[in-house]
Amino acid sequence: MATMTQEFSKGILKENPVFRLLLGLCPVLAVTATAINGFGMGIAATFVMLCSNIVVSLIRNVVPPRVRIPAYILVIATFVTVTDLVLNAFIPSLHAALGIFIPLIVVNCMILGRAEGFARKNNLGRSIIDALGMGVGFTISLTVLGMFRELLGAGTLFDVNITGTAFEPMVVFATPPGAFIALGILLLLFNVIYKKMGIE
Repeated sequence: MATMTQEFSKGILKENPVFRLLLGLCPVLAVTATAINGFGMGIAATFVMLCSNIVVSLIRNVVPPRVRIPAYILVIATFVTVTDLVLNAFIPSLHAALGIFIPLIVVNCMILGRAEGFARKNNLGRSIIDALGMGVGFTISLTVLGMFRELLGAGTLFDVNITGTAFEPMVVFATPPGAFIALGILLLLFNVIYKKMGIE
C-alpha cells in the first residue's frame, strides 16, 4: 500500500491528470489562455474534488450500488454550485473569464473518476490526500499551460509584461487552436522529462 507521500505525489508526477492521464481536457484547452485563468480553474476543480472525495468516502458504505453514480454526481454538483456562487460573489472577473466551464466541472471525468475509482474504495484520510495530490497536479498543469500560452501569445505572465516592446507575440497561442499546439509541445516536453526521471 502506498504511503501518504506517495499517494500525494502521484497526482503531481506519475498520474498527473493532464500530462499523464489526459483527463479533463475541455477546461484545460478552453480556459488556459492566461496563467491566472488556468490557476483559478485549477483551484476551483481542486476544491470540488477535495470536498467530493470527503463526502463520497464518508457515504460509501451507505449508498446502494444501483444509485452510486447519480449520488456522486449530485455531491459533485453541490460543490460546483458553491464554487460558482463564491467566485461570482468574490472574484467576478475570474468568474466571467471561466464562464460556462465552472458549471461544467460537474461532468469533469477527473473528478467523477477519483470519486468512483478512489474515494469509494478508501478511507477518509487517503481520499483527502488523493484529492489534494490530483488537485495540485491539475492546478500546476493548467497554470504551466496558461503561462506558456500567455507568454508566447501576449508576452506577459500573470498580466505583467516581461518581454518588452521588442517581442512580437504569436497570437495563435491565445486562440483555441493554439491551446492544442501548446498542449502538444508540453506533452512532448513532459514525456521527455518523465523518461529521464524513470517514470513510466
